[in-house]
Amino acid sequence: MRPVVPPLPPNGPSSGNHPIARAFASTVLRLGGWRMQGPWPDVKKLVVIVAPHSSAWDAIWGIAAKVAMGLGIVFIGKKEAFWGPVGWILRTVGGVPVDRSAPGGIVDQVATQIRTSERMWFVLAPEGTRRKVENWKTGFWKIARRAGVPVLCVGFDYPTRTIHIGEVVELTEDMDADLKRIRARFAHYRGKHRNA
Repeated sequence: MRPVVPPLPPNGPSSGNHPIARAFASTVLRLGGWRMQGPWPDVKKLVVIVAPHSSAWDAIWGIAAKVAMGLGIVFIGKKEAFWGPVGWILRTVGGVPVDRSAPGGIVDQVATQIRTSERMWFVLAPEGTRRKVENWKTGFWKIARRAGVPVLCVGFDYPTRTIHIGEVVELTEDMDADLKRIRARFAHYRGKHRNA
């Protein structure tokens, strides 16, 4: 049977080998008709951005893919989502609750954590919401620049039920130009409710 997720590269952060959890997550993806396409870059530190983010289902398929690979990737979410059993599950799979009223502090905290870690991949949705937005939030760019790491573009495409692992982008000092060329890489992906 063809695997629904690619293998992790040697330098990719692993969450450990939990065969039952990985098998269950792979089954969830397979039953949903989802698969990942493309190789992961073999780097120790990375900021991963995922778009378009138009549905709560994005998190479900994304977490299933993460668990299926045994990928030790870190993500943040609004603290209101981290309640009871849901909060426990989110923390178990790499979630960190944040207070979104202090965004500048979040950028510095995450960048410092990436810089001081031996290996760390950090993922977020640059749209910052499931609603259609004209401009992406710039936090991912600031985190990557301050941490001195590249950005990996990962696209959700609902018509094909594929999570595409795209290009690694080295950032420059020109944030506006970087954002423009990064966003263009998502133009052909279709989310559950809209394009990026």
